[in-house]
Amino acid sequence: MKSAHQFLSILFLVVSFSIYAQEENQSDFTIAFGSCNKHTVANLLWDDILNTKPDVWIWGGDIVYADTDDMTKLKEIYDTQNAVKGYQELKATVPVIGTWDDHDYGLNDGGVAFKAKKESQQVFLDFMGVPKDSPRREQEGVYAVHDYTLEEGTIKVLVLDTRYFRTELTKDTATRKRFQPNAYGEGTILGETQWKWLEDQLKNSTADFNVIVSSIQVFSNEHGYETWGNFPHEVDKLERLLVDSNAKGVILLSGDRHISEFSKKEVNGLSYPVIDFTSSGLTHSSTNFSGEPNPYRVGEVVTSKSFGTLAFDFKNKQVVFKIIGNDSAVLGELKQGY
Repeated sequence: MKSAHQFLSILFLVVSFSIYAQEENQSDFTIAFGSCNKHTVANLLWDDILNTKPDVWIWGGDIVYADTDDMTKLKEIYDTQNAVKGYQELKATVPVIGTWDDHDYGLNDGGVAFKAKKESQQVFLDFMGVPKDSPRREQEGVYAVHDYTLEEGTIKVLVLDTRYFRTELTKDTATRKRFQPNAYGEGTILGETQWKWLEDQLKNSTADFNVIVSSIQVFSNEHGYETWGNFPHEVDKLERLLVDSNAKGVILLSGDRHISEFSKKEVNGLSYPVIDFTSSGLTHSSTNFSGEPNPYRVGEVVTSKSFGTLAFDFKNKQVVFKIIGNDSAVLGELKQGY
């Protein structure tokens, strides 16, 4: 009787662990994303990215470090990235979408005044494999929508362009920070046309989750680098839009900073908190990071090379966010219900 009881106990534990593991690993759809990828530096994360079995890979910007208005040079740099074996293996099995940031746009901290932005857009779209007859070839800016329909539910990914229309920043001359917020109401990140597009997309969205990709952080606003916080009225405008649109499950993805972190904000009028998941960088990171304020931070800042994943569970209306490093090490995790 004792051995039979022991056997049943072990069987119960095995079954329980199996059910628990299935619950832990439940993902109806997986997004992997990252930013800040130097084409001249070995990227050790491509195999780890593939191991997460993503349904889509999203570039969050700074795909390459070009900083040039020479389109021949820019194309050569993108070609170098395309030739990376790990990236080729990813593209062979996983759809790739995304946006640019300043270094692949062509100018450090660049915005609306960059003289080669139209030409740079075409080279970027070439790299992303956008057909020559796509409407994106005619519009100004690289913003785009991608809809994913599953039996379990739907996800809308809205990729923003925070470069093409972004007006001038205000340099900080009083402290050691690079920038300070503009006067309230002064300037824009998205520009009038892109704002109208985003409003239409969210107000007409029936998706269970709406993922907005911004190359720069939205909520972290005190570090003095590029952030939506340099245009505080634009942050307020976005939050009003989220409330007015009644869009479900809005999630923000960002990059740029060479650190990874979760920011979480309760927006008055929304029934769920908004997560701004920053994942940066893929090939280089701020290993000398000494800290900075972020009133919305959840958990610890990750300063080693990493990428991000989002695992969507439609049945439980939950998303599991993970910061993942080399050898698939989980460096940060956040679970959020919607």
